[in-house]
Amino acid sequence: MRRLSTPEKIQRYLEDLPYNKERDGETCRSPRLALSHGTAHCFEGALLAAAALRVNGQPPLILDLESVRDDDHVISVFRLNGCWGAIAKSNYAGLRFRTPVYRTLRELVMSYFEHYYNLEGEKTLRRYSFPLNLSRFDKIGWMTAEEDLWSLNQFLLTLPHYSILSPPMARHLCRIDPRLYEAGKVGMVHE
Repeated sequence: MRRLSTPEKIQRYLEDLPYNKERDGETCRSPRLALSHGTAHCFEGALLAAAALRVNGQPPLILDLESVRDDDHVISVFRLNGCWGAIAKSNYAGLRFRTPVYRTLRELVMSYFEHYYNLEGEKTLRRYSFPLNLSRFDKIGWMTAEEDLWSLNQFLLTLPHYSILSPPMARHLCRIDPRLYEAGKVGMVHE
């Protein structure tokens, strides 16, 4: 992991790692297990990115993006020169890396809004959690555990989440532009 010395190198590694389609059942693999299986989905990719950031001197932070009528998305967040960026594994092109240019976490989260949609073309991002510092899970060996980390996943979901839209705003959202919809699926792994 020391070779993954910058957020860009970590993201490039995640891009090359096949997407975990969980063909044998749901998984919540530690970074060690994700590396040994050679696949990762968004949660596993966020853990792997956080572990690589930690090995290179950054705090291991993940953040949950919560949606409606869609899957949540987990990203690893980091700060550089006082600004937030993100590393992420996703089947959708627009839900991946963010350059560290965002002054606040809300700004960073809002950069995902237009790209966060379900198969019906609805914009689905609604809330985000405060970053979870994974060092609080060192006692369960989150970086090297040989079993799935369901307790960590469940804990992330219990954190307070902050709304990004008021109910009237949510009621008046338009569907995603068809061109953006198609562009987001570039590189998607299908069943």
